[in-house]
Amino acid sequence: MIIDYRYHIASLVAVFIALGIGILVGSAVLGNEVIVKRQQQLADRLEIQLEELRQKNEAVQARANNLEIDNNIQKQFEKQVLPPLVAGKLAGKRLAIVETNSYGFRDDLVNTLTMAGATVQSVTTVLDGFDLTDRKDKLVTELNLKVSDDNAIVKHLASETARGILTGEKQALLNTLAQAELLKLSGDYGVPIDGVIFIGGSQDQTLVKTEILDYPMIDYFLQQKLPVFGVEETDVTYSYMKAYQKKRVSTVDNVETPPGQLALVMAIAGKPGHYGVKPTAKQLLPPFDTATGGVGNGKPGQSVSGNPRT
Repeated sequence: MIIDYRYHIASLVAVFIALGIGILVGSAVLGNEVIVKRQQQLADRLEIQLEELRQKNEAVQARANNLEIDNNIQKQFEKQVLPPLVAGKLAGKRLAIVETNSYGFRDDLVNTLTMAGATVQSVTTVLDGFDLTDRKDKLVTELNLKVSDDNAIVKHLASETARGILTGEKQALLNTLAQAELLKLSGDYGVPIDGVIFIGGSQDQTLVKTEILDYPMIDYFLQQKLPVFGVEETDVTYSYMKAYQKKRVSTVDNVETPPGQLALVMAIAGKPGHYGVKPTAKQLLPPFDTATGGVGNGKPGQSVSGNPRT
Protein backbone atom coordinates (compact mmCIF):
# COMPACT_ATOMS: atom_id res chain seq x y z
CA MET A 1 0.00 0.00 0.00
CA ILE A 2 2.85 2.35 0.77
CA ILE A 3 4.27 1.81 -2.70
CA ASP A 4 0.90 2.59 -4.30
CA TYR A 5 0.74 5.92 -2.50
CA ARG A 6 4.18 6.77 -3.75
CA TYR A 7 3.06 6.03 -7.29
CA HIS A 8 0.04 8.31 -6.79
CA ILE A 9 2.27 11.08 -5.46
CA ALA A 10 4.66 10.73 -8.39
CA SER A 11 1.72 10.87 -10.80
CA LEU A 12 0.35 13.98 -9.14
CA VAL A 13 3.74 15.68 -9.28
CA ALA A 14 3.87 14.97 -13.00
CA VAL A 15 0.39 16.47 -13.35
CA PHE A 16 1.53 19.56 -11.44
CA ILE A 17 4.44 20.01 -13.83
CA ALA A 18 2.15 19.62 -16.81
CA LEU A 19 -0.30 22.11 -15.31
CA GLY A 20 2.48 24.59 -14.67
CA ILE A 21 3.55 24.40 -18.27
CA GLY A 22 -0.07 24.65 -19.36
CA ILE A 23 -0.64 27.74 -17.24
CA LEU A 24 2.41 29.42 -18.69
CA VAL A 25 1.44 28.55 -22.24
CA GLY A 26 -2.17 29.55 -21.64
CA SER A 27 -1.16 32.86 -20.17
CA ALA A 28 1.46 33.73 -22.78
CA VAL A 29 -0.23 32.45 -25.91
CA LEU A 30 -3.95 32.53 -25.31
CA GLY A 31 -4.27 35.19 -22.69
CA ASN A 32 -7.52 33.58 -21.63
CA GLU A 33 -8.16 34.29 -17.95
CA VAL A 34 -10.94 31.66 -17.77
CA ILE A 35 -8.58 28.88 -18.84
CA VAL A 36 -5.92 30.06 -16.43
CA LYS A 37 -8.44 30.24 -13.57
CA ARG A 38 -9.74 26.72 -14.22
CA GLN A 39 -6.21 25.41 -14.43
CA GLN A 40 -5.45 27.06 -11.12
CA GLN A 41 -8.57 25.53 -9.55
CA LEU A 42 -7.54 22.12 -10.80
CA ALA A 43 -4.06 22.64 -9.43
CA ASP A 44 -5.51 23.59 -6.04
CA ARG A 45 -7.64 20.41 -5.95
CA LEU A 46 -4.65 18.30 -6.91
CA GLU A 47 -2.61 19.93 -4.20
CA ILE A 48 -5.28 19.01 -1.65
CA GLN A 49 -5.29 15.41 -2.90
CA LEU A 50 -1.51 15.32 -2.78
CA GLU A 51 -1.53 16.47 0.84
CA GLU A 52 -4.16 13.84 1.72
CA LEU A 53 -2.03 11.16 0.10
CA ARG A 54 1.01 12.36 2.01
CA GLN A 55 -0.89 12.08 5.27
CA LYS A 56 -2.22 8.62 4.41
CA ASN A 57 1.25 7.48 3.42
CA GLU A 58 2.66 8.70 6.72
CA ALA A 59 -0.15 6.92 8.59
CA VAL A 60 0.50 3.67 6.73
CA GLN A 61 4.24 3.94 7.36
CA ALA A 62 3.61 4.54 11.05
CA ARG A 63 1.29 1.53 11.14
CA ALA A 64 3.92 -0.61 9.39
CA ASN A 65 6.54 0.49 11.92
CA ASN A 66 4.20 -0.37 14.81
CA LEU A 67 3.48 -3.79 13.31
CA GLU A 68 7.19 -4.47 12.96
CA ILE A 69 7.71 -3.50 16.60
CA ASP A 70 4.80 -5.72 17.66
CA ASN A 71 6.19 -8.59 15.60
CA ASN A 72 9.63 -8.26 17.20
CA ILE A 73 8.04 -8.20 20.65
CA GLN A 74 6.01 -11.29 19.79
CA LYS A 75 9.12 -13.13 18.63
CA GLN A 76 10.99 -12.19 21.80
CA PHE A 77 8.04 -13.32 23.90
CA GLU A 78 7.81 -16.67 22.11
CA LYS A 79 11.56 -17.20 22.40
CA GLN A 80 11.47 -16.57 26.14
CA VAL A 81 8.37 -18.60 27.02
CA LEU A 82 9.11 -21.66 24.86
CA PRO A 83 11.93 -23.14 27.00
CA PRO A 84 9.98 -23.26 30.29
CA LEU A 85 6.89 -24.58 28.51
CA VAL A 86 8.70 -27.54 26.96
CA ALA A 87 11.29 -28.21 29.67
CA GLY A 88 11.30 -31.87 30.68
CA LYS A 89 8.14 -32.75 28.75
CA LEU A 90 9.97 -35.33 26.61
CA ALA A 91 12.44 -36.55 29.21
CA GLY A 92 13.94 -39.85 28.13
CA LYS A 93 12.28 -39.85 24.71
CA ARG A 94 14.45 -41.06 21.82
CA LEU A 95 13.39 -39.79 18.43
CA ALA A 96 14.32 -40.26 14.79
CA ILE A 97 13.80 -37.57 12.17
CA VAL A 98 13.10 -38.44 8.53
CA GLU A 99 13.18 -35.61 6.04
CA THR A 100 11.61 -36.34 2.66
CA ASN A 101 11.69 -32.91 1.02
CA SER A 102 15.48 -32.50 0.68
CA TYR A 103 15.42 -28.87 1.85
CA GLY A 104 16.84 -29.20 5.32
CA PHE A 105 15.26 -27.75 8.43
CA ARG A 106 16.15 -25.21 11.05
CA ASP A 107 18.46 -26.21 13.88
CA ASP A 108 16.09 -24.76 16.43
CA LEU A 109 13.71 -27.69 15.92
CA VAL A 110 16.32 -30.10 17.27
CA ASN A 111 17.23 -27.55 19.95
CA THR A 112 13.60 -27.42 21.11
CA LEU A 113 13.34 -31.20 21.23
CA THR A 114 16.57 -31.28 23.22
CA MET A 115 15.27 -28.61 25.62
CA ALA A 116 12.23 -30.80 26.15
CA GLY A 117 14.52 -33.63 27.25
CA ALA A 118 14.41 -35.74 24.07
CA THR A 119 17.39 -37.24 22.27
CA VAL A 120 17.41 -37.12 18.47
CA GLN A 121 19.06 -40.42 17.65
CA SER A 122 19.23 -39.97 13.89
CA VAL A 123 18.37 -37.61 11.07
CA THR A 124 17.79 -39.24 7.68
CA THR A 125 17.31 -37.05 4.62
CA VAL A 126 15.97 -38.47 1.37
CA LEU A 127 17.66 -36.53 -1.41
CA ASP A 128 15.75 -35.58 -4.57
CA GLY A 129 12.91 -37.94 -3.74
CA PHE A 130 15.03 -41.02 -4.55
CA ASP A 131 15.52 -39.77 -8.11
CA LEU A 132 16.71 -42.82 -10.06
CA THR A 133 17.94 -40.90 -13.11
CA ASP A 134 21.37 -42.25 -14.14
CA ARG A 135 21.39 -44.44 -11.01
CA LYS A 136 18.78 -47.11 -11.62
CA ASP A 137 20.85 -49.80 -13.37
CA LYS A 138 23.72 -49.50 -10.91
CA LEU A 139 21.40 -49.68 -7.90
CA VAL A 140 19.52 -52.68 -9.29
CA THR A 141 22.84 -54.51 -9.65
CA GLU A 142 24.46 -53.43 -6.38
CA LEU A 143 21.35 -54.05 -4.27
CA ASN A 144 20.23 -57.10 -6.22
CA LEU A 145 16.76 -55.63 -6.59
CA LYS A 146 13.98 -57.92 -7.82
CA VAL A 147 11.84 -55.07 -9.13
CA SER A 148 12.48 -52.87 -12.17
CA ASP A 149 9.59 -50.36 -12.21
CA ASP A 150 10.75 -46.96 -10.94
CA ASN A 151 7.87 -46.53 -8.50
CA ALA A 152 8.30 -50.05 -7.19
CA ILE A 153 12.01 -49.41 -6.64
CA VAL A 154 11.31 -46.18 -4.72
CA LYS A 155 8.75 -47.97 -2.52
CA HIS A 156 11.23 -50.76 -1.83
CA LEU A 157 14.03 -48.35 -0.98
CA ALA A 158 11.69 -46.38 1.29
CA SER A 159 10.61 -49.45 3.24
CA GLU A 160 14.18 -50.74 3.57
CA THR A 161 15.40 -47.32 4.69
CA ALA A 162 12.78 -47.27 7.44
CA ARG A 163 13.84 -50.76 8.49
CA GLY A 164 17.46 -49.66 8.56
CA ILE A 165 16.67 -46.66 10.74
CA LEU A 166 14.96 -48.82 13.32
CA THR A 167 16.89 -52.09 13.29
CA GLY A 168 20.28 -51.23 11.82
CA GLU A 169 20.05 -54.40 9.74
CA LYS A 170 20.16 -52.47 6.48
CA GLN A 171 23.29 -50.43 7.15
CA ALA A 172 24.90 -51.64 3.92
CA LEU A 173 21.86 -50.49 1.95
CA LEU A 174 21.84 -47.14 3.73
CA ASN A 175 25.52 -46.67 2.97
CA THR A 176 25.00 -47.57 -0.68
CA LEU A 177 22.18 -45.03 -0.99
CA ALA A 178 24.32 -42.43 0.76
CA GLN A 179 27.19 -43.05 -1.66
CA ALA A 180 24.73 -42.70 -4.54
CA GLU A 181 23.70 -39.34 -3.04
CA LEU A 182 20.14 -40.54 -2.50
CA LEU A 183 20.37 -40.38 1.29
CA LYS A 184 22.07 -38.19 3.85
CA LEU A 185 22.69 -39.98 7.14
CA SER A 186 23.42 -38.51 10.56
CA GLY A 187 23.36 -40.08 14.01
CA ASP A 188 23.00 -43.61 15.33
CA TYR A 189 20.99 -46.28 13.55
CA GLY A 190 19.57 -49.49 14.93
CA VAL A 191 19.14 -48.06 18.43
CA PRO A 192 15.76 -48.07 20.22
CA ILE A 193 13.52 -45.09 19.44
CA ASP A 194 10.19 -43.92 20.84
CA GLY A 195 8.84 -42.03 17.84
CA VAL A 196 9.55 -40.75 14.35
CA ILE A 197 9.11 -37.22 13.03
CA PHE A 198 8.56 -36.89 9.28
CA ILE A 199 9.45 -33.50 7.81
CA GLY A 200 7.58 -33.01 4.56
CA GLY A 201 6.15 -30.22 2.46
CA SER A 202 7.75 -29.18 -0.81
CA GLN A 203 8.44 -26.21 -3.06
CA ASP A 204 8.87 -28.52 -6.07
CA GLN A 205 5.99 -30.65 -7.29
CA THR A 206 8.37 -33.21 -8.78
CA LEU A 207 9.53 -34.05 -5.25
CA VAL A 208 6.01 -34.76 -3.99
CA LYS A 209 6.04 -38.55 -3.71
CA THR A 210 4.08 -39.17 -0.56
CA GLU A 211 2.38 -42.35 -1.80
CA ILE A 212 5.55 -44.11 -2.94
CA LEU A 213 8.07 -42.55 -0.55
CA ASP A 214 6.51 -41.29 2.69
CA TYR A 215 3.72 -43.85 2.99
CA PRO A 216 5.89 -47.02 2.87
CA MET A 217 8.13 -45.58 5.58
CA ILE A 218 5.22 -44.40 7.72
CA ASP A 219 3.48 -47.76 7.33
CA TYR A 220 6.58 -49.61 8.48
CA PHE A 221 6.96 -47.54 11.65
CA LEU A 222 3.25 -47.78 12.46
CA GLN A 223 3.41 -51.54 12.04
CA GLN A 224 6.17 -51.52 14.64
CA LYS A 225 3.80 -49.67 17.01
CA LEU A 226 5.87 -46.50 16.89
CA PRO A 227 4.11 -43.13 16.96
CA VAL A 228 4.65 -41.00 13.85
CA PHE A 229 4.39 -37.22 13.60
CA GLY A 230 4.16 -35.39 10.28
CA VAL A 231 5.36 -31.80 10.15
CA GLU A 232 6.18 -29.08 7.62
CA GLU A 233 6.97 -25.38 7.50
CA THR A 234 4.36 -22.70 6.95
CA ASP A 235 5.45 -21.43 3.55
CA VAL A 236 5.70 -24.68 1.58
CA THR A 237 4.05 -24.56 -1.84
CA TYR A 238 2.86 -28.17 -1.73
CA SER A 239 1.57 -29.24 1.68
CA TYR A 240 1.81 -32.83 2.89
CA MET A 241 -0.65 -32.39 5.74
CA LYS A 242 -3.68 -33.98 4.06
CA ALA A 243 -1.55 -36.88 2.88
CA TYR A 244 -0.10 -37.45 6.34
CA GLN A 245 -3.51 -37.16 7.98
CA LYS A 246 -4.78 -40.02 5.83
CA LYS A 247 -2.42 -42.20 7.84
CA ARG A 248 -4.03 -40.90 11.06
CA VAL A 249 -0.82 -39.47 12.44
CA SER A 250 -0.48 -36.20 14.31
CA THR A 251 0.50 -33.21 12.18
CA VAL A 252 1.99 -29.74 12.71
CA ASP A 253 2.04 -27.37 9.74
CA ASN A 254 4.13 -24.49 11.16
CA VAL A 255 7.01 -26.35 12.76
CA GLU A 256 9.54 -23.58 12.09
CA THR A 257 7.75 -21.35 14.62
CA PRO A 258 7.78 -21.52 18.43
CA PRO A 259 4.03 -22.31 18.53
CA GLY A 260 4.56 -25.11 16.02
CA GLN A 261 7.46 -26.56 17.97
CA LEU A 262 5.47 -26.34 21.20
CA ALA A 263 2.57 -28.14 19.49
CA LEU A 264 4.93 -30.89 18.32
CA VAL A 265 6.38 -31.36 21.80
CA MET A 266 2.88 -31.53 23.27
CA ALA A 267 1.76 -34.01 20.61
CA ILE A 268 4.74 -36.27 21.33
CA ALA A 269 4.11 -35.90 25.07
CA GLY A 270 0.62 -37.34 24.69
CA LYS A 271 -1.70 -34.85 23.03
CA PRO A 272 -2.14 -36.10 19.45
CA GLY A 273 -3.98 -33.98 16.91
CA HIS A 274 -3.62 -31.69 13.92
CA TYR A 275 -2.07 -28.35 14.85
CA GLY A 276 -0.98 -25.19 13.09
CA VAL A 277 -2.32 -22.35 11.00
CA LYS A 278 -3.46 -23.97 7.75
CA PRO A 279 -6.99 -25.15 6.88
CA THR A 280 -5.93 -28.74 7.59
CA ALA A 281 -5.20 -27.87 11.24
CA LYS A 282 -7.88 -28.25 13.87
CA GLN A 283 -6.34 -25.74 16.27
CA LEU A 284 -3.11 -23.84 16.89
CA LEU A 285 -2.09 -25.76 20.02
CA PRO A 286 -3.27 -28.71 22.08
CA PRO A 287 -5.24 -27.79 25.21
CA PHE A 288 -3.12 -27.04 28.25
CA ASP A 289 -3.61 -28.91 31.52
CA THR A 290 -4.70 -25.89 33.54
CA ALA A 291 -5.03 -27.94 36.70
CA THR A 292 -1.30 -28.66 36.70
CA GLY A 293 -0.23 -25.44 35.01
CA GLY A 294 1.62 -27.23 32.23
CA VAL A 295 1.28 -29.11 28.98
CA GLY A 296 1.15 -32.40 30.80
CA ASN A 297 2.03 -35.85 29.62
CA GLY A 298 -1.40 -37.04 28.76
CA LYS A 299 -4.45 -37.62 30.93
CA PRO A 300 -5.57 -41.03 32.08
CA GLY A 301 -7.13 -42.93 29.22
CA GLN A 302 -5.74 -40.57 26.61
CA SER A 303 -3.90 -41.98 23.64
CA VAL A 304 -0.16 -41.32 23.67
CA SER A 305 0.53 -43.18 20.42
CA GLY A 306 0.77 -40.07 18.28
CA ASN A 307 -2.33 -41.04 16.36
CA PRO A 308 -5.10 -38.44 16.78
CA ARG A 309 -8.54 -39.75 17.50
CA THR A 310 -11.07 -39.11 14.76
